[in-house]
Amino acid sequence: MIYRALGASGLCASQLGFGAMRLPMVGEGEQARVNRDLAIPMIHRAFAGGVNYIDTAVGYCNQDSQRAVGEALVGWRDKIIVSTKNPDYDEDERAWWTNLENSLQRLRVDSIDLYNHHGISWQKYTEAVAPRLSRWMQRARDQGLIKHIGASFHDDDAALRRLVDTGYVDVITLQFNLLDRKLEAGITYAHERGIGIIVMGPVGGGRLGVRNPVFEALIPGVKKVPELALRFVLSNPHVSVALSGMSTLAQVEENLAIASAPVSLTEDDSHQIRAHLARLQQMADVYCTGCRYCLPCEQGVDIPSVFENYNLGRVYGLWEHARRRYRALLDEKKGADFCSECGQCEDKCPQHIPIRAQLKEAHAALTAP
Repeated sequence: MIYRALGASGLCASQLGFGAMRLPMVGEGEQARVNRDLAIPMIHRAFAGGVNYIDTAVGYCNQDSQRAVGEALVGWRDKIIVSTKNPDYDEDERAWWTNLENSLQRLRVDSIDLYNHHGISWQKYTEAVAPRLSRWMQRARDQGLIKHIGASFHDDDAALRRLVDTGYVDVITLQFNLLDRKLEAGITYAHERGIGIIVMGPVGGGRLGVRNPVFEALIPGVKKVPELALRFVLSNPHVSVALSGMSTLAQVEENLAIASAPVSLTEDDSHQIRAHLARLQQMADVYCTGCRYCLPCEQGVDIPSVFENYNLGRVYGLWEHARRRYRALLDEKKGADFCSECGQCEDKCPQHIPIRAQLKEAHAALTAP
């Protein structure tokens, strides 16, 4: 296993982290719980393979993830960096502390190594964290209940830089993968200022976890797209940990093998991937740049979303994911089949796309079996 400094926190983390969000479950619906017989051996195998970072949250796995992680930590606690999150942004201080107390109890720990604001944005920081939650966080740290302050981040690159400039957090967990590089400059900015960067979703929330002819065999020796996706994230020297939500023992073994390699991708490999992504983006922009000038549609068709899903399949080869997303549009009656062919959208399109014809093509492709 390869280890990296977690910013200026003083922690040294395995470059592969265990995301305890997709643990195997048993039971149905709200009664489903983590299957301990499968999950705990998986976590222990990851620990034995050198993974020393595990991340969970209050709501994961029907609110059972923290308990399962706590059980898995028995006998391993002093070797593992434990990360969890507080989702509370309200004004009720007692509720915030109750979340922390519950997490300590469920995880069976006296102190949490990295305690995160769950799903922070710049608006949440300015309206809730800066005026009150930061004081509670700092008090918890002073009391030794937590060791470092972090945040899982959901906002744009400008907001990321502003958050870094506050000097408040030690570590930020954020999205970054082959298909989503909008925070790449901010990641570099954060790293240069001593902030540890944890990447969630290195395989694009499952989008890059399936067979994909567009990316397969792009780099010699890398045959599987999930491996390419994970290596791409780990090839960024400004990333401390790639957090993988593993749900099977086979995934654990595969990820351990990848993360144990001294070199994730060569500089030439990274350049080739980025050049390929740039070509794909140019191809996608030929069809639709997502400017949204075509809206509103009188029939309620979400034209940019239809084309975005079509591009996921046609350009990136992600047909399974694209069709699943398109079904949601159909359920909301925003799919291409509601087009009345009035042509008003084409009059407003700065690219002069034949929208009516392409909507028909998109609908046929996205509803194909």
